Amino acid sequence: MTQAKQKTNPGNYFEDFSVGQVLHHATPRTVTEGDVSLYTALYGGRFALQSSDAFAHQLNLPQAPIDDLLVFHIVFGKTVADISLNAVANLGYAECRFIARVYPGDTLSTTSEVIGLKENSNGKTGVVYVRSTGINQDGDVVVDYVRWVMVNKRDPGSPAPEPQVPELAEAVVPEDLVIPPTDFTNYDFTLAGSAHVWDDYEIGEKIDHVDGMTIEEAEHMIATRLYQNTAKVHFNQFNEGKGRFGRRLIYGGHVISLARSLSFNGLANAPLLGAINGGRHVSPCFGGDTIFAWSEVTDKAELPGRDDIGALRLNMFATKDLPCAAHPGRLDEGGYAEGVILDLDCWVFVPR
Repeated sequence: MTQAKQKTNPGNYFEDFSVGQVLHHATPRTVTEGDVSLYTALYGGRFALQSSDAFAHQLNLPQAPIDDLLVFHIVFGKTVADISLNAVANLGYAECRFIARVYPGDTLSTTSEVIGLKENSNGKTGVVYVRSTGINQDGDVVVDYVRWVMVNKRDPGSPAPEPQVPELAEAVVPEDLVIPPTDFTNYDFTLAGSAHVWDDYEIGEKIDHVDGMTIEEAEHMIATRLYQNTAKVHFNQFNEGKGRFGRRLIYGGHVISLARSLSFNGLANAPLLGAINGGRHVSPCFGGDTIFAWSEVTDKAELPGRDDIGALRLNMFATKDLPCAAHPGRLDEGGYAEGVILDLDCWVFVPR
């Protein structure tokens, strides 16, 4: 009698990856208006462009686009079963560009290429670098990004691969931003909720987004399931109760979306993301934590051929149980202020 093959997916360990390997991720996902409603219920986003078809029509878009971060999370979620099911932590992001807007009814799928590997000194884990690309049903790229993740080894005694760490850009340069096919000349500042335009923001300006939002256990698990992200650390209290923290970890993208929604208070006219230059989850986050956020304007860019829209580069920080009036962030001596959990560098588009 032949032995039956294993039918369940144990996930890939560090030894299973090789540079140049291409992974085609299951399963395609059609984004619906129901997904949009649930995303709004979870994060409370208020940007007018994503809230109103009529507002979108004024900017020459066919309807309200899907929030850029909802697109990112769905594309990211496809990769988890193959890349980070056995992850210890998602470490960072780079070179993320939002290329084509997504609308209800579009179907998204993802592929990833392994672009780097480096075993850690403890011999028990290693860092895997991948470039993931999300496309729609027409084959158009909607988002493309690099991330690196720490993954457990199956056998600590297995030989280490030759380390290969990719050279990544410090930031997406403004010339590489994909300008959305919009016309902001009819932008309604009253309905958008703010009169502040691109020209009103100054490099070095710091904006406390003021409000806080407490994360409930059920919310972060619903959110992660919305993205079909199957990472074990977010769901299984039976296992995580015996682990390092004794609790389920909150998906880092959940914090990114909360910070982005909170940023409406101060950046209401920044409805579209152009790029994520880099990101770091500084500390873990758990149910019951209250998230606050603040942003610093680190650069501004005019866009070729456009006098109706410009780009702002923002450094957005999120904290837990720490209001941000004092703008807690990086420390001069290195590291971060106590309570900082997210450091995100991004470009946003703002009407002029």
